[in-house]
Amino acid sequence: MKKLSVLLLLGLSTAMLLAGCGKKESAPEEVPSVTGETIPESVPAETETETETVQEDVPPEEGMVRSTLTNEWIDGDIADQRPIAVMVPNDSSALPHYSLSRADILYECPVEGNITRLMAVFKDWDREDMTRIGNVRSLRDYFAYWSFEWDSILFHYGGPFYIADVVEKSSTENVTGASYGGTGKKGLFDGGYFRSNDRKAPQNAYLSAEGANKAIEHFGYSKTYREDYYNPEHFKFASESSPNTLEQYSNAFDVKKIDMSSCYPISKTYFEYNAEDGLFYRYEYGKPHVDAAFDNTQLAFKNVLVQFAYYEVRDDNGYLAFQVHDDTKDGYYFTNGKGIHVTWEKTGDYEPTKFYDDNGNEIELNTGKTMICIVEDGDEFGYD
Repeated sequence: MKKLSVLLLLGLSTAMLLAGCGKKESAPEEVPSVTGETIPESVPAETETETETVQEDVPPEEGMVRSTLTNEWIDGDIADQRPIAVMVPNDSSALPHYSLSRADILYECPVEGNITRLMAVFKDWDREDMTRIGNVRSLRDYFAYWSFEWDSILFHYGGPFYIADVVEKSSTENVTGASYGGTGKKGLFDGGYFRSNDRKAPQNAYLSAEGANKAIEHFGYSKTYREDYYNPEHFKFASESSPNTLEQYSNAFDVKKIDMSSCYPISKTYFEYNAEDGLFYRYEYGKPHVDAAFDNTQLAFKNVLVQFAYYEVRDDNGYLAFQVHDDTKDGYYFTNGKGIHVTWEKTGDYEPTKFYDDNGNEIELNTGKTMICIVEDGDEFGYD
């Protein structure tokens, strides 16, 4: 088992950790991919590559468009529909989870007590078969800033008083089923949630599409993207006809397993690569991580991003703070059975987190679902 890590960075105060950023810095300039070659005076009107691109841009059914979250084809009727982001507990008593295989993006990050929490981002959530989502637990403020990147409506069940500053912002559209440490209790509405009889509280609270719609209508939230907060230029995707194999990088390494257990010592999360379908399958607690709502389908991802972030322990209860706004921080990108070192930056509350290769070029993700693992600076994870 090989290990990957970064150096611990020191010297930032907790007060700076979750503050919004000011002026957006420009992304690194792209390094020219071709130098010193003669450019022909003319080219054929249509090349094989151009033909593939044109065919690829033709939707399989009329009215379909590319998703900005996965690059997959989706119904054009939901192109402008805002995603929902749902806070999901990940301690063993919360299992099994429901509907997480339908999430387009899944985040995992440590919280207090060495456990992790998940945040699932769903684009196509308003469906009849989305009758049980979650379960749903409390928010940590650093997750809110990741939800902002997608202009998501954030669903959670309360949280510590540390979330008050971000949740009480006028721009934050959230639905909480329990109180927290703020004064205004913005978004407090438990009518969108329900409790199941097959497990005990607090692990038995769930969301449904019907409940989400009820809550959104109650608060008058927009179901379509808000012009001042939505940035469609998030992930950069490779074309399906020319997927990113990472073979263009001399420092790329082969990966059959991504082992996050040293970073997530309770859940012991890891991923195994399946060369037949090109996906990384997720495991935790020594078992496949499955979706009980959809035939125990195992969660699988085309892209896995590991994002190292500066953190601090806030109090004696072990509550954490992560610096989500930063630049030139380390990470790794895995796809198609290979991995490379990357850096990341996030320049504002509603700006996307961008990932760059070691030449300063924004990486191209492959079409499909993405898993983002946020880990503490100074930790290390393994791969085979």
